[in-house]
Amino acid sequence: MATKIEVPQNPKDLPLALVKQMLSLATSGFGLVAALAWNELVKETINTFIKPYLPEGSKVISLALYAIIVTALAVIITLQLTKLQQTLEKNLEDRKQ
Repeated sequence: MATKIEVPQNPKDLPLALVKQMLSLATSGFGLVAALAWNELVKETINTFIKPYLPEGSKVISLALYAIIVTALAVIITLQLTKLQQTLEKNLEDRKQ
């Protein structure tokens, strides 16, 4: 997801715009690192606890289980974060009224 870079009209606003862009890039970078860490955890969990019970040469089954687990995690986490965002936005609106 690409973020539109907004160039401020007033040069005095440039430091704030720069910090906002750096924050966005840093957040994306740390998000990628976290995703890779979770990726390794799920792979190792499947290799340690599930693969020994599958027949030899069942790489496709292992990959399918991996894809299902990662997809389920992504959906659950996205739904929970969306609910949290909606709750926080509603609380903010209630305070403004």
